[in-house]
Amino acid sequence: MSIASDSIARDARFWDRVSRKYALSAIADQAGYERTVDRTRALLRSGDRVLELGCGTGTTALRLAGDVQDYLATDLSAGMIAIANEKHAAGPIPSLAFRTATAETLTLEAARFNVVLGFNYLHLVRDLSGMLRGIHALLAPEGLFISKTPCLGDMNPFLRLALRFALPAMSAIGKAPYAGIFRAGDLSQQISTAGFDILAIEGHATKGRDARPYIVARKR
Repeated sequence: MSIASDSIARDARFWDRVSRKYALSAIADQAGYERTVDRTRALLRSGDRVLELGCGTGTTALRLAGDVQDYLATDLSAGMIAIANEKHAAGPIPSLAFRTATAETLTLEAARFNVVLGFNYLHLVRDLSGMLRGIHALLAPEGLFISKTPCLGDMNPFLRLALRFALPAMSAIGKAPYAGIFRAGDLSQQISTAGFDILAIEGHATKGRDARPYIVARKR
């Protein structure tokens, strides 16, 4: 196993281990989350094929999948997907499928989507520029990439410093997942460099400082 695949497997084991606890946790800013769901729904069309990366236990997928033709929700954690499938079984949506997968495996299958979603996802990606290029390849011409992710570089400087030293050590022993530290401006630049035109950058938080920009980008 390569170093990269070993790191991804370690992250998957972490999320598998915490998946049941994660499923019980409350959304920190429910009103801000509702803004994100409503804004995203407004961007989707009935004939769209949608891919969600890092879907977790499927909460957002279950909210949005009924509005489109096909919705594939993926996560690297089999534990998260198991919980998502349990939820789906309780209220099936014909257009929705959950799958344990990564963007890399989907790229190898030459799948194409009209919209790719990544919520609370990009900061957990080890190779951000490579992932953004992969997302670009997964999209049909002029397809949309919609992201909302913590930009840890824009957080309180003391907390940011603590995270910069603590997270790598905790990740190495399996006590935390990988988390990249970047600013919103850096993320926007990387998205643009990967071949996207940024259409909108919005703040959806209803309390506290918003360090999770909602970004809508179109494939060039």
